[in-house]
Amino acid sequence: MPELAHFLILFGVGLLAGTINVMAGGGSTLTLPTLIFLGLDAATANGTNRVAIALQNIFATLSFRQEKVSRFRQSLTFALWAMPGAIAGAIVAVRISDAWFQRILGIVMIVIVISMMLPRRGGKETTPEGIKSWWVYPALFGIGFYGGFIQMGVGFLFMAAFYHLLRMNLVFVNMHKVVVILLYTGPTLLVFALSGNVDWALGLSLAAGNALGAWWAAKLAVRKGEKFIRYVLIVAVLIMAAKILGVF
Repeated sequence: MPELAHFLILFGVGLLAGTINVMAGGGSTLTLPTLIFLGLDAATANGTNRVAIALQNIFATLSFRQEKVSRFRQSLTFALWAMPGAIAGAIVAVRISDAWFQRILGIVMIVIVISMMLPRRGGKETTPEGIKSWWVYPALFGIGFYGGFIQMGVGFLFMAAFYHLLRMNLVFVNMHKVVVILLYTGPTLLVFALSGNVDWALGLSLAAGNALGAWWAAKLAVRKGEKFIRYVLIVAVLIMAAKILGVF
């Protein structure tokens, strides 16, 4: 039976991770090592983390709706493209190592932050609805696969897809991101649970912190706006990339 201290540690880590995940991404770089430190193997830590991700994004979605930032039909369309990839990724995740995916992710993170700082072609501004682009759909399938496989950093990839391919305002990018991840986390969590790779007690302790952090972060994202989110995103991406590539 886990000690009370373990639950308190997970709640605190979850609070920070939930805030980071909604504002930018990469909160799982905190939660996964913590779960492993508390005695879980990598596969079970990966599955247990999905409990927190699910509850976190329920609360974030409700918070965005309360702030009147919601486009559920559009989010559902995005999720339907990401979900098959996510299920496939989860099935693969319970069988093989994620070492190479982490190395690739570190490089991808650096590319994302550089692209976020480059000016847009034609000087076109972002909008809540974004533009139409069929390229986003295969991108969502691929990102969904990665999210189902390891989850860590997937928020950055969704944000990059919505921001660059659709030229969408970062507040709405964040809103769509949390809804899409929420909708595909259900079936991926089921894959991990059926394979016995979920510790529900630790997962729910982590989830309580994630949910509170996510609720607060969604409100902050809406009220502070796109410029604030961009700064948070750039800092979070650089820290995560450095951590994955072994800089510190």
